[in-house]
Amino acid sequence: MTSGLRVDSEKRKRQYYVLFICCVSAIGGFLFGFDSGVINGTVDGLQAAFNSESAGTGFNVASMLLGCAIGAYFSARLADRFGRKTLLIVSAILFIGSAWGSGIADGSLEFIFYRIIGGLAVGGASVITPAYISEVSPAEYRGRLATIQQIAIIFGLFIAFLSNYMLAKIAGASTSNLWFGIEAWRWMFWVEVIPAIIFLISLIGIPESPRFLISRGRFDKALDVFTSLLGEAEGKEKVNSVKISLKSDKTIKISDIVNSSSGRIHGIIWIGIGLATLQQLIGINVVFYYGAVLWQAVGFSESDALLINVISGAVSIGSCLIAISLIDRIGRKPLLCGGSIGMALMLCIVAYTFSQGTNVDGKFSLPDDMGIMALLAANIYVMLFNLTWGPVLWVMLGEMFPNQLRGPGLAVSGISLWLTNFVIVMTFPIMLSGIGLAGAYMIYAFFAIVSLFFVMRTVKETKGKELEEMSYT
Repeated sequence: MTSGLRVDSEKRKRQYYVLFICCVSAIGGFLFGFDSGVINGTVDGLQAAFNSESAGTGFNVASMLLGCAIGAYFSARLADRFGRKTLLIVSAILFIGSAWGSGIADGSLEFIFYRIIGGLAVGGASVITPAYISEVSPAEYRGRLATIQQIAIIFGLFIAFLSNYMLAKIAGASTSNLWFGIEAWRWMFWVEVIPAIIFLISLIGIPESPRFLISRGRFDKALDVFTSLLGEAEGKEKVNSVKISLKSDKTIKISDIVNSSSGRIHGIIWIGIGLATLQQLIGINVVFYYGAVLWQAVGFSESDALLINVISGAVSIGSCLIAISLIDRIGRKPLLCGGSIGMALMLCIVAYTFSQGTNVDGKFSLPDDMGIMALLAANIYVMLFNLTWGPVLWVMLGEMFPNQLRGPGLAVSGISLWLTNFVIVMTFPIMLSGIGLAGAYMIYAFFAIVSLFFVMRTVKETKGKELEEMSYT
């Protein structure tokens, strides 16, 4: 009896340790979310400071995403060479530099430079964090642990929205001076320096991915890590299974996405690209990046618009917590399908409400009932995203590729995600002044419908499978 209790206690300690290192690595996701969301409250400040119009504002906002694409491409390859932990440390340093530089920028070019630096960090964190979490997590609850990444992203967005709201409230507006005669929007960027430093320091206390260590021939060190994660017997077994999985391993290159015998890109790569692209084409980052602009466009004040962002962030966190309890019970594919259906419906409702708006004295306005309906539908849409496609994509990308394809697969999927994100964010201000909000949201609804058929036709369930069981098709 005593022996059984001791075994349970040791297993519980290992589970807490796994949870701890996953949470530390997920701080990268928090910074990913914060860096993505902080821009939401600074758009007015950027327009005033840099005298930019819709296209210029779109590029100032979207410039980070170019860095994200570059970071996603190179980070996976570099992580396969230097290690996951090393690349997370580099990302932390880049987050610090970007946060400080974005706040001190005096012109668009300088601002864009620092935002691209931040994009490199976000792109790196978006690829390396889910890979690291998947590689240190036991299969039976890997989905729940991988979902921590999305919770961290959404919590980062929420804190950014809350920080933006509070700083604008204290100053009176995002463009007004706050402490030391410096505009509030600049302080919004500088807040990020604090969690970025915490991330950098915390990374010292986590181990390197054992699967990476095995790929570099450091078997004893990998055994130590697996033993601390799984126990001695299971750790030895896991080292052997990973060795077998990597027995045909060679220097991993981006060209590995092509099947050498057929000359075609592996099917699993196309599925990863499709999932990553469709997650962005449904328009979620328009809400994350332009939420304040969007709600001001339909008649809310800046303060109310920023408060709506805070509420949306809180709803998102709650949705991600629910996703944790569902993802390893009902699986990945059912969540994706259900999310596609629900989001398509909500996007159609949002588009309809916006179509009922009128211009009064040059300002867009919705009838009261339509404004409430738009607000409810948009928040349900955000809730559904963070219950399904938000967390499930990162779980899938972290676990769906075979070991030999994980780096290249994550790189190509990450590039697809961030380039699509760039297009969506860059074009929204232009669509806002062209086809209007209703037209834009109908386009996003169309792609939500496409995502349903894509998942039903191509995606295979990965619930409960070991990473070594993943196939090339």
